[in-house]
Amino acid sequence: MTDAGPGAFRTGAAERAAMRGLLDALRGALAGPLAPEWERAFWAVPRHRFLPERVWVDDDLTACTRGAAPDHWLRAAYANGPVVTQINDGTDDGRDRRDGERRASSSASAPSIVFRMLRLLAVEDGHRVLEIGTGTGWNAGLLAHRLGSERVTTVELDPRLSAQAARRLRSAGLEPRIVTGDGAAGYAPGAPYDRVVATCSVRRVPRAWLEQTRPGGVILTPWESPWLRFGLLRLTVGDDGSASGRFSPHSAFMLIRNQGTDLRIYRDVVEDDQLPERSATELCPWAVAGDDPAARFAIGLRLPDIWRAWHDNPDAHGVASRLWLATTDTTSWAAVDWDGRTDHRLTVWQYGPRRLWDEVEAAYRWWLRAGSPGPERFGLTVTPDGRQIPWLHTPAGILGTGVLTTGADEPGR
Repeated sequence: MTDAGPGAFRTGAAERAAMRGLLDALRGALAGPLAPEWERAFWAVPRHRFLPERVWVDDDLTACTRGAAPDHWLRAAYANGPVVTQINDGTDDGRDRRDGERRASSSASAPSIVFRMLRLLAVEDGHRVLEIGTGTGWNAGLLAHRLGSERVTTVELDPRLSAQAARRLRSAGLEPRIVTGDGAAGYAPGAPYDRVVATCSVRRVPRAWLEQTRPGGVILTPWESPWLRFGLLRLTVGDDGSASGRFSPHSAFMLIRNQGTDLRIYRDVVEDDQLPERSATELCPWAVAGDDPAARFAIGLRLPDIWRAWHDNPDAHGVASRLWLATTDTTSWAAVDWDGRTDHRLTVWQYGPRRLWDEVEAAYRWWLRAGSPGPERFGLTVTPDGRQIPWLHTPAGILGTGVLTTGADEPGR
């Protein structure tokens, strides 16, 4: 990947016009103008100066190079949407792979999400901020312009991304502390921090983040479960070392690399000699794993160790679509089969010590009885010993299942 130098990123008339267009789009997306300090940062830290020469666009991750398609590249830089800046962990561009697969491994977040998170972060003069996930360096640059470079520390696992971000930040006259390392470990030498903000999602809040945040400080992180990548969590750290706060919707980020589960149904879970139990259900699988993010968020929060996969037209007689469920430890699985005609009495197969479809169906019924609450009605408390306890409406409304334990944070990959 070519990392264009500062001379390639002069802010000319075309760039200024694109920036004005994005600023208008942000006013609409955020239901109002940026705060003056963030608008000044927006102009002083242009987004296009933090994107590499080659980015990948559209659903098929088509390569777009600034030298070959400057107008297309600039439109991508100033659209209110994410831009993929690295694929396949930077090892290749997909052309050298036997399967030709292109998998996004780093991206520049949509500008509206960036500024919405900065608004939620509520930084004040004098605050010290720890950012997890440097990426392109743009978010760190905005923070450094607002607070001063000496008050911003940013951690990036990938040494290539870290080095590229450092060059871009220096070209913009900004020099926050850039640490190459595991973001789950934070950066203890710079603690305590007033704010910790992650630009990657987590399934468990690392204890190091709590330990490195002063009492009254804020941790803001995208959130996901194996069931759904969706949500934003804002925690306030207490005097006792615990933290508690609410979720909000409408954000989806790449998962922090040390919390992923690279599992496949036939490779890792289902074996030929397993004999599942057969039953039936009248609950449509699309109700729990379809297009309703509120239902999927609630199920994922209540059942944090269950993941799912759709299989259309499986090689099974009379089955048009199948929803697979499995535990992250691969000990239990379930499948719900739809024959393509009947909307009730679907066939269910369940194997292992747990009956996963029964658990999902019970969680869904619970969510309906609770009034179908959205993500903003849920919250999470992280105890000093690392337990993560989800709740509904208030911390007293602890969910019946779904207590998460952090355990030891795995080293970054």
